[in-house]
Amino acid sequence: MKRTLLSLLILLTICFSTKAALVDTVDTYSAAMKKNIKAVVIRPDNYATAGEMPVVYLLHGYSGNYADWIKKAAGFQKAADLYQMMIVCPDGGFGSWYWDSPDPAFKYETYVAKELVAFVDSKYKTIKDRKGRAITGLSMGGHGGLYLAFRHQDVFGAAGSMSGGVDIRPFPNNWDMAKRLGKYAEKPKEWEENTVINMLHLLTPNTLSLIIDCGREDFFFEVNEKLHRELAYRNIPHDYIVRPGAHNWAYWTNAVQYQLLFMSNFFNRKEAAAK
Repeated sequence: MKRTLLSLLILLTICFSTKAALVDTVDTYSAAMKKNIKAVVIRPDNYATAGEMPVVYLLHGYSGNYADWIKKAAGFQKAADLYQMMIVCPDGGFGSWYWDSPDPAFKYETYVAKELVAFVDSKYKTIKDRKGRAITGLSMGGHGGLYLAFRHQDVFGAAGSMSGGVDIRPFPNNWDMAKRLGKYAEKPKEWEENTVINMLHLLTPNTLSLIIDCGREDFFFEVNEKLHRELAYRNIPHDYIVRPGAHNWAYWTNAVQYQLLFMSNFFNRKEAAAK
């Protein structure tokens, strides 16, 4: 009897360990920018037999690309199996900040929030509703996750940020932002209107689930603290996580696990409420 139970346990362990999320690189097309753009699409191992599932859009940071998460945060894709969700990692054009810039080559708000979502929904078995979509990212992508969700609450039901550049104004000379918006001294209106911390008027409490995470040693820590205080002042519920850590992949590899758990809980609450 003991041998039988031991054999069964070994068999179950082997079966579980052989499960692996399906990771593909796909070509998408942006009509707004008239070019093909790559994205990584991660599906659960049982995708073929599963029903419609939720999607998390996971954005990279400045100077990165669509492959950053899969190459530099090894193992995070297991969340697709664990939580029965898809994860999509778009390309953000190196330094787009996920804005629709006056430059016609940088229309990444339109690409991610409209064109990419439409592509994913047309090609995969997804929940085609805000209750089944979430978006988050790191650094530039942390800004992007909140920026896109605030402006497209009909598309995304939950949003997050890891070490996000949630107030761009203290950094007028950094990370190609002046190339996208114009110099701060010359285009102050554009900077004021396109920084996340100045967009809280778009939010109504409890309409968008939010999680914000930043390390204490991060150069974006103070702007994240300020965003947290502003959200609290406006009675906008949000999870806010602060841990020791800097602006690096060691921090984000850990932080993304919390983000994906948060998104899974959001999806499950919405599913339960619909029943």
